[in-house]
Amino acid sequence: MAASSIVSLSGPERERIAAYLAEIACAAGEILLGHHGNDCPHVLKVDGSPSSHADLEAEQLILAKLLERFPAIPVVAEETCHDVPPADRFFLVDPLDGTRDFLAGSPEFAVCIALIEGNRPVAAALAAPGVGRVWHAGVAAHEAPIEAGRPGPSRAVRTRPEPRDGLTALGSRRHGDSETEACLDALGVTSRRAAGSALKFALIASGEADLYVRCGPTMEWDTAAGDHILTAAGGRVVTPTGRPIIYGRHAMAYRNGPFAALGNPALAARVALPDRGPILRPREGAAVTRLTPVLRP
Repeated sequence: MAASSIVSLSGPERERIAAYLAEIACAAGEILLGHHGNDCPHVLKVDGSPSSHADLEAEQLILAKLLERFPAIPVVAEETCHDVPPADRFFLVDPLDGTRDFLAGSPEFAVCIALIEGNRPVAAALAAPGVGRVWHAGVAAHEAPIEAGRPGPSRAVRTRPEPRDGLTALGSRRHGDSETEACLDALGVTSRRAAGSALKFALIASGEADLYVRCGPTMEWDTAAGDHILTAAGGRVVTPTGRPIIYGRHAMAYRNGPFAALGNPALAARVALPDRGPILRPREGAAVTRLTPVLRP
């Protein structure tokens, strides 16, 4: 997959695409809100993660909108096309990041859409419909309120300098582990807050926290949009090598290894992530095909 085989998108093109992705993410968010707080039908996939009727409906809308506007660009999406090979330019889509929290009634779930060029995101949107906020980034990062299912007036966002009173780390309510705790202890974190889904990347991008460390397994569609938005806001997402996450690893089933999302890039020199690759599990294969009849009302 060689980025040199395509002409790179210009800055204005990336900004226009990101704004359009924000529109799609908000529209998908309206579908999710229609199911939120209800007894949304769901089952467990082969890897143990849940998939719901809301995931599938939101993904169908996103795929249709992307096909309409970008018919030549393939899409890798969690629910229905998670095993599509990447291309020089492709989309990564998570129609509902934080499904477990969503099903439990939490408002901290997200819609994530990112355009990858070569092996890095170049435009992205992350909508958090449950809290009424949406972020997008082409060259720069922006945040807007969600108004009537669409992005409202946007403002530029930047990460904050390291606070004098210590770092605030965001973490999951469901995915704690000893390796992550050891990493946070080594950084001298003084405050910790729980936050759901990929929303953590966006909160750091908006200067509301300083870092998010994840040593457990994640997928590329979980991180690509948040990674790009945080990076465009002045932050950095690093792997154990100190380098960015590489996207499009079909041979690894699109699985990530450990990473740290940092508001201040200088923190990278102090991060000690476990040096191992992605934790491989069986591919979902035809799991979604089997799910569809179960989810019909």
